[in-house]
Amino acid sequence: MANSSAPGGYFDAASTEPLHPAARTALLEALDAGWADPARLYGPARGTRILLDRARARVAGVLGARPDEVSFTSSGTQAVHLAVLGGLQARRRAGRHLVVSAVEHSSVLHAAELHERDGGEVTTVPVDRTGRADPAAFAAALRPDTALACLQSANHEVGTLQPVAEVAALCREAGVPLVVDAAQSLGRAPVPAGWSFLTGSAHKWGGPPGVGVLAVRKGTRWRSPLPADEREGRRVPGFENVPGAVAAAAALDAYQADMADEAPRLSALVDRVRERVARDVPDVEVVGDPVRRLPHIVTFSCLYVEGEALLTELDRLGFAVSSGSSCTADTLRPSHVLEAMGVITHGNVRVSLPNGVESAEVDRFLAELPGTVARLRRTTLNTIETGRRSRP
Repeated sequence: MANSSAPGGYFDAASTEPLHPAARTALLEALDAGWADPARLYGPARGTRILLDRARARVAGVLGARPDEVSFTSSGTQAVHLAVLGGLQARRRAGRHLVVSAVEHSSVLHAAELHERDGGEVTTVPVDRTGRADPAAFAAALRPDTALACLQSANHEVGTLQPVAEVAALCREAGVPLVVDAAQSLGRAPVPAGWSFLTGSAHKWGGPPGVGVLAVRKGTRWRSPLPADEREGRRVPGFENVPGAVAAAAALDAYQADMADEAPRLSALVDRVRERVARDVPDVEVVGDPVRRLPHIVTFSCLYVEGEALLTELDRLGFAVSSGSSCTADTLRPSHVLEAMGVITHGNVRVSLPNGVESAEVDRFLAELPGTVARLRRTTLNTIETGRRSRP
């Protein structure tokens, strides 16, 4: 059964999906049964260890990985940082060159910036107007001294699917490990093949916040960039959040089970949004690939409208959406993803539908949007005209 716990008008699932009922049930049960230290040998600790191992096995089953390849982290961001920095650390003798796409999540780009400050070199692969990286351009960026490459499974702002399998094959030929940030696609689309490192974030698939996943393929060299710790196969320091891991695994299982039915339904709703916005709102650009995309994300930009004003007005009408990058919404800086794509960066709205969303809510949004944009444009034009008249 699809998650129906999202409030009406909540269209920001790409940022945070409401807690899935299966995750809530698992979390409450694990809080009672999984409180002990899983590293100890007494009875309650062994019971906690069993819960943690079962959660790891459930996640591994979805990822197509071995349980000992999977570790739980404190967030998707920590998982990315450990994958990127640990992968680079392990291959310092091979070189200090890192390849990333221009539309990676900020967690990847910040790790790349740290690598550069530490004396490493980074090559950024451009994308086309749909937000997709070209495998040939990615291959051209690989060098003999390339230590690591990064390519997200799908873009978090516009939903475009990336050619992970093709790029993974090229990286494999070059002997370069590939980090795949799959935060947006896990539970929404098939897990891409060919990764060396794969990362995810539980609150994107209806799990609890504060739980991430790091998977490292057997045979892939990795060395922790942090001080040594015995936890999580020596990959992640600190006491394991066992109830959170159990709930995250339950939610991922539930989303995977619902995907065959829910993904086509959401994709049809997104098609409706793409068609109606382009038809009913003048001077608008709907961005991202219309076909090769995640099922639940659609992004568009409206000329002559400030993004923050549009979000505020939509919020007043009962719609929760985001603008540009949800991770940089408070910086007033245009989205690096939209800039890399070469599309309009202002007046941007990202609609991301949660599992279980009612089509009536989507229709209500589509009915309110044209008038909302028109009102804001009139206000902007009136402000400009008033300022012009007040000039001496």
